[in-house]
Amino acid sequence: MRRRPQRDQQSRSSNASNPSVASARRVGLARAISKLGITSRSQAAQWIADGRVRLNGALTRNPEAPVRLGIDRIEVDGHAVKPSEKIYLMLNKPRGAVTTASDEQGRSTIYDFLPVAARGPGGQWMAPVGRLDQASEGLLLLTNDSEWAAGITAPETHLDKTYHVQVAAIADVQLLASLRRGVNSRGEVLRVKTALHLRSGEKNSWVEIVLDEGKNRHIRRVFESLGIEVLRLLRVAIGPLALGTLPKGATRPLTSAEKTSLDRAIAAKSNG
Repeated sequence: MRRRPQRDQQSRSSNASNPSVASARRVGLARAISKLGITSRSQAAQWIADGRVRLNGALTRNPEAPVRLGIDRIEVDGHAVKPSEKIYLMLNKPRGAVTTASDEQGRSTIYDFLPVAARGPGGQWMAPVGRLDQASEGLLLLTNDSEWAAGITAPETHLDKTYHVQVAAIADVQLLASLRRGVNSRGEVLRVKTALHLRSGEKNSWVEIVLDEGKNRHIRRVFESLGIEVLRLLRVAIGPLALGTLPKGATRPLTSAEKTSLDRAIAAKSNG
C-alpha cells in the first residue's frame, strides 16, 4: 500500500488539532475570489475556466472548489491574491449613462464617472449595488464588497428606496390613490409603498415614491399602466442614505457614519 508523504500526514494532523483551521469557513473558489474584492464572482469563474487560477499551488478549473477563507492560498496569473481594502462610494448617476462596465453601442457608462484608479484594467474593481436604467438618474452605490452589496439588494433585507418622479400629468388625489393601490402590468401586480405629491406645474407634476421592492423598471411600468408618461426619474435615497447635494456625475466615499447607518438598517430588516 502506498504511504502518504510524511509532510502531508503531519499537515493533516496539524490541521485536525488546530480548531481555527478545522472550523474555517468554506466557500466556492469563485465566491472566495469575489469576497477578496478584486473582481466579480462571474468574472472570477471565467478566470478559473481559463486556467488562470491556482488553489494551494494546484491548477483548478472548478469554480466551486472549496476554499478555507483566510487559510488557503489563491493565485491568479502566478500572483497571490490578497484582500483589497473595502471601498464604498456613492455616485450621482447622470441620465443617459448605462450601468455596465462597457457598452457595445458606445454609450457613456457609470465607469466614466468613477475615479481614474477604478476605470481600467489593473485598477480597483468596483461594481454597482443594484441598477438604474439608462434614462434614470440619481443615487447609485458602488463597492468591491460583494457580501455587503448582497445585503443591500437581497429581497429579505431590501432597503426602501426613495424616488422623485416628474410625470406628464397632474398628481391629484385619485392618481396618488391609484399608485398606492397598485396596478397590473403584463400580468404582474406592481405596488408602491408610499406616493406623495411634491409640486405641480401647468401640465406636469413631481411625485415622491418609496419602493420596498425592486422589480425591473418598476416605477416606469406603474405609470405606463396608468397611461402616464414619466419625464424624469431621480433616486434620492437608499434606506437612510440620502443623495444630498452631490453634483451630477460626481462620486464620493461614504462616511463611516453613513456606512454604519446602512449596516444597521440592513440588520434591522434581517431581524424584522
